[in-house]
Amino acid sequence: MVKTVYLVRHCQAEGQELEAELTEKGEVQAIELMHFFEKRNIKHIISSPYMRAKQSILPAADRLGLQVEIDSRLSEHRLISKNLNDWIERLEDSIRDKELKMAEGESSREVTKRAMEVLEAATDGTVLATHRNTMGLLLLHLDGMQGLKEWAGFSHPDVYEVKVKKDDYEVRRIWN
Repeated sequence: MVKTVYLVRHCQAEGQELEAELTEKGEVQAIELMHFFEKRNIKHIISSPYMRAKQSILPAADRLGLQVEIDSRLSEHRLISKNLNDWIERLEDSIRDKELKMAEGESSREVTKRAMEVLEAATDGTVLATHRNTMGLLLLHLDGMQGLKEWAGFSHPDVYEVKVKKDDYEVRRIWN
């Protein structure tokens, strides 16, 4: 049996903090996501606890009559506990070395593991609302997406469809 799960990167937000809300443009994008998902057989919605992820998928949940389940395993990759000017280089380092952990941060392997737990437990027709780095690590694991070139190309929002059959994953970007 094949199940379909949708990975969603949140809409445009005012910042990176846990409580950063969507911008006006992000609110419009969330309505676009609502219309996008009402054409699909969505049965379950799970979101990162970050405000921007919840706000991105809430209009779709409301339209579909679904509750948004919060799961911290979909949270953004905590690369390090402080802001860095060279964060992109540190992110590249963490992709090359999946075990690399910086001060109070998580390794890429840890982020991938927690996100995969949610994906594997998801039922057919589930939407997972998450963040760029978490989604990028998950896609790297699922279909071998390489490096930051594709990562940098993620849009606000972005949607990937993952068809799961046993341990086989068919991944395609469906947002344009």
